[in-house]
Amino acid sequence: MSQPTRILLSLIVGLATGIVAAASGGAWVAPAADVAQPIGEAWLAGLKMTIVPLIVALLITGVAATAETARSGRLAARALTLFMTLLVISSALAAVIMPAILALWPLDPVAGGALRRALAGAQPTGPMPGFTEFMKAIIPTNPIAAAANDAILPLIIFTMAMAFAITRLPAERRSLLVDFFQAVADAMLVVINWVLALAPIGVAALAFVVGARAGTAAVGALLHYIVTYSAVGLIIGLLAYPLVLIAGRVPLGRFARAVAPAQAVAISTQSSLASLPAMIKGAEALALPKPVSGVVLPLAVAVFRITAPPMNLAVILYIAHWYGLALSPLQIVAAVAAASVTTFSGVGLPGQVSYVASVAPIGLAIGVPVEALGLLIAVETIPDIFRTLGNVTMDVAVTAVLSRGAAPDGAAG
Repeated sequence: MSQPTRILLSLIVGLATGIVAAASGGAWVAPAADVAQPIGEAWLAGLKMTIVPLIVALLITGVAATAETARSGRLAARALTLFMTLLVISSALAAVIMPAILALWPLDPVAGGALRRALAGAQPTGPMPGFTEFMKAIIPTNPIAAAANDAILPLIIFTMAMAFAITRLPAERRSLLVDFFQAVADAMLVVINWVLALAPIGVAALAFVVGARAGTAAVGALLHYIVTYSAVGLIIGLLAYPLVLIAGRVPLGRFARAVAPAQAVAISTQSSLASLPAMIKGAEALALPKPVSGVVLPLAVAVFRITAPPMNLAVILYIAHWYGLALSPLQIVAAVAAASVTTFSGVGLPGQVSYVASVAPIGLAIGVPVEALGLLIAVETIPDIFRTLGNVTMDVAVTAVLSRGAAPDGAAG
């Protein structure tokens, strides 16, 4: 049984047990929830303790790898520039799309209140400072203190500056530092995989608490989350069609037919890498030059995940909605920036590890509680379909855009 399946089953069992216990009205239910809650919180603490070192190490190695790729040729540099532009745009779009969806279909206040009471230990860290105070605090005078205090945004800025500085060092010293941080990242991945191995226990404990205290409202809230969160990924993926029509000058019907086999593989495997052969076939069907598709498609699969920043941001915006938090424009800007940058931290990681490494820093950056991720990670399987579907569709679209002006290789259209 796969890890995502085990985690999902533990969520279902925990919720069902908690709901049945609450319905029984027994005097033992509240003490049982009081025992289960610290078990779940200890597991969450295990996840959170890896975030800071993992983010620092992955950002540095990600920037170094991207810079190395950009040096390899003009096409790679153009592709990376387009990728980063689209990632920032998609993050900004999510900051509009998710609130709009939640305004049209808000979480039931009763369910939201029940969930807040169920996770009473998770509270917002307080409002963001004003613009002046924010600008003063965004550059850390002490990066170690920023890491210790979970001041993620200043830490990210320091880490990015350090990462770009490392890329300017002589090759020997650059390799030494990159290897060191890669080793740190590898060690953290071992730790986080240990923690995730205990996820069925931690998730079941948290789910029991939520079921016992929130009742059936918890089920409705999770379904609401899955639908609204997945909708963001679906909308972002659909943007590939106007992009390929306008910037790639490819007719929509032709593009849809060419990308459909890769989309089918994406839905069935939830893996962009497994979809790569079908994407290459789709590029051939569009008569895209092989020298372009042979570089751009593998590069896109490796570093370009168009749905990652918007869907990661959507999770945090949903949790903010869950807690009834009205985010300021400054918080939204900070969240968009954090979502765009932390894309580097999720590249090449397994689903659950990437979820934690990419989503949690956004919440920490703007003061939104991340404890709810312990439950939401359990239902990531369904939204992950829309993540992969959007990524695969956009990968072929950007290949078509970057192929404009290049000579076709003669493949059949």
